[in-house]
Amino acid sequence: MAESKPSKTARKREQQALQQLGEQLIELQDNDLATLALNEQLADAICTAKRMKSYGALRRQKQLIGKLMRNVDADPIRAGLARINARGHADKRVFAEAERWRDRIVDEGNEAVIAFRQETGSDKDDLDVLLAELGRAMSDKARKTTKRRIFRVVNDVLVAKQQDDRIPQ
Repeated sequence: MAESKPSKTARKREQQALQQLGEQLIELQDNDLATLALNEQLADAICTAKRMKSYGALRRQKQLIGKLMRNVDADPIRAGLARINARGHADKRVFAEAERWRDRIVDEGNEAVIAFRQETGSDKDDLDVLLAELGRAMSDKARKTTKRRIFRVVNDVLVAKQQDDRIPQ
């Protein structure tokens, strides 16, 4: 039995999926876009689309990107987008965890700092200094500034721990 070619509807659906994939590429930041193996023509079309302000021109550029996407293997691009999205989700989880630790450190004090050090393996003394500074803060502005600094220290430690966890041993 001879293989039948896909219907016109199926081809159109596939082309629209490729155009939507191309539109997702437009939304990426330049450093993420550089990690994907895109041919020069497609990369130029995406960069041009990022600079466009006119709705009609952008719509036509998206159609061009969809047309160019038909000539490339979309599977590596999809895999790259999945990696980028997974990294974004991991970054959001680290941010939320840093906020929880900051709140716990502000509320519980030294006990929370000790627990944070045990969990992360950090030996930074910055948190002790900042916690003492928070206790001495008189104004709301000074307290907010110190809480931000505590968050930065906690976030830096958690990001470093996450990167260490990613590196295969």
